[in-house]
This record gives sequence, C-alpha cells and structure tokens, in this order.
Amino acid sequence: MGHARPALLAWSERYDHLREVTRDDIVTALDELTGSRRSNLLVALRSLFSHAKKTGTIFHNPTRGIRVGQHPYGLAQRLDQDDVDQATAAATTPAARLVVMLAAVHAARTGAIRALLLDDVDLGNRRLTISGRTRPIDEFTHQVLLEWLDHRRTRWPNTANPHLLINQMSAHGTGPVSTIDFAKKKLRGQPATLERLRVDRQLEEALAHGPDPLHLAAVFDLDPKTAIRYAENARALLASTAEEQDPTSRDEPKGRNQP
Repeated sequence: MGHARPALLAWSERYDHLREVTRDDIVTALDELTGSRRSNLLVALRSLFSHAKKTGTIFHNPTRGIRVGQHPYGLAQRLDQDDVDQATAAATTPAARLVVMLAAVHAARTGAIRALLLDDVDLGNRRLTISGRTRPIDEFTHQVLLEWLDHRRTRWPNTANPHLLINQMSAHGTGPVSTIDFAKKKLRGQPATLERLRVDRQLEEALAHGPDPLHLAAVFDLDPKTAIRYAENARALLASTAEEQDPTSRDEPKGRNQP
C-alpha cells in the first residue's frame, strides 16, 4: 500500500470509487516512474485491483494486460515551439507557472517537484537543487521563482511548511502537496503536457550537447538505462534530420572505397 498510496491519493481528488479508475490512469501513473519504482507500483496496483474484483468491489481490473517488464518506448519527437508557447500561456497561476517551468526548463518529475524544499532554492547564488543535483538558475527560472515566492508569502504568511510548493491544505501542515493535478488540468488536451515538456527538455539537452548518456545522467540524475535511451533517441533524430537535409544520400550507390 505504501507504493500505491501516492497514486490513490491523486485519484481520490477526481474519483469517488475505484471503479472509476481506468487503464489510462494506471499507465499515466506508471509513466512517471522508472525501474523498481515502476514495477513496485504496478505489482501493488495489480494486487489491489485483483482483490477488489475478487470481492466484487469493482467489475473490471484496469491493470489487466499491463506488463511489469521493460516499458516499451517509441521514438520521441521534439515539441514545436508553438506547443510550448501554448503550454506557457495556459499556466495562468503562479503555482502552475512554477510547475510548468520546473518541467520544461529543468526536466523535473512531478515527484521531485512535490518534494522540493525552500532550502533547495538559493536565489542569492542563483542555484537550485532538484533530487540532490544542484543546477544554475537562469533568468526565466529566477523570475518564476520570485513570482511564486511572493505569492506564497502573501497567501500563506504564517505557514511552517518547508516545501517550496504548497496549497490550501498543505499550508496547515509540513508535508508536500499530495498532487499537482491542478497544473496538469491547465495543459489538458494540449500536445505539451508536463511529461512531454520534461521529455522535450532532455531531448533538447541531448541534441545540443551531443547524445552522451553520461552527460545526460549527470545533468538530470537519470539512471543508466534511461540516459542511454535518451541518447539513442537523440541519435535517431539527428540521423533523420541529416537525411531530410540531404534526401539523395540514401539513394546514391556507394563505391567500393566509400565508407
């Protein structure tokens, strides 16, 4: 239940019963995790929904057919700038702008965003620590952070919550927000979701600095398999771009001495 609790809390804000949870909800929750965390969540949810179906609490098991093994990944494409601009324009509140910025600029996962502390933000030295990795604060990040901190201070002047992102409920305690669905709803129906923005940022890094998995792992704190996957994705995009720029290169016969 410890593995399933974050997903169940998030669903409880939208649904009144486990019967309402769909396969897409399961897949979305799994897509935010990798490695053992992903498999642990799927095993926990599979056990929960299997028991609920056996006891008649639900009529259909939404985890049926979802494999625990390696997640199949296709070739991810870069987002169009118009899509990114639309996502930025849709984030109309300081909290939504903070979440979108952390995903689009720093490739932060939702769990890492929820876990950020005020102490992780060093505005004086322009440094931001996400998941234990410290990175420089660019001008855009600096502006969004200042806007959010000013709003946070005005809205909840007496809160003792040490987390950077808080809401009406968490301001009365010291724990993180249970979900950031408020930001996801702002982007609902758009190509640039939080997950797509996060992926796009990592692809941008791989394309700008070369498809080096070691560099990606160091910048974004990725596990080796994930870093290799992004590097391979970037290589495929670079190869595709090269072929588009020189479409005859695939059709020209190679001489014996050509590589």
